[in-house]
Amino acid sequence: MTIYRERLWASGWMYLSTSLVIPASLLVFLPINFEAGVIIAIILYAACVGILIGTSPVVRITNRELVAGRARVPIEMIGEVTAFTGDEATLERGQRLDARAWLLIRGWIAPVVKVDLTDPTDPTPYWIVSTRRPAEVVAAIAKARAAV
Repeated sequence: MTIYRERLWASGWMYLSTSLVIPASLLVFLPINFEAGVIIAIILYAACVGILIGTSPVVRITNRELVAGRARVPIEMIGEVTAFTGDEATLERGQRLDARAWLLIRGWIAPVVKVDLTDPTDPTPYWIVSTRRPAEVVAAIAKARAAV
């Protein structure tokens, strides 16, 4: 049973910035053929949007596991879970970051959740996962632990 689910969509400015492919492709193809230039510009922008949508990872918490993108960890292997926002989140993603940590970070999402792992055989000490709703992620993991 899914307790929490969030897709880490790209922010609006990412779609706006990728729209710069339109004038760039028009600049290249309009001198050759007007119709082809417009069609290619539309196709290239649609491809950029498709890539942004298709590569948006999902953070999902069930009563059995935490799924962040392609990675999974059983709820039993999760230790302390801490939410960070603002400057604290920046420090967790930067100066305080352990090189062995597993990361699912998206630059357009500032808050993060730090998920400590208790598996002694796993060389990864913790996960850092971007989320727009860090308090809900912490609560969902606590709820999943209670169900185990």
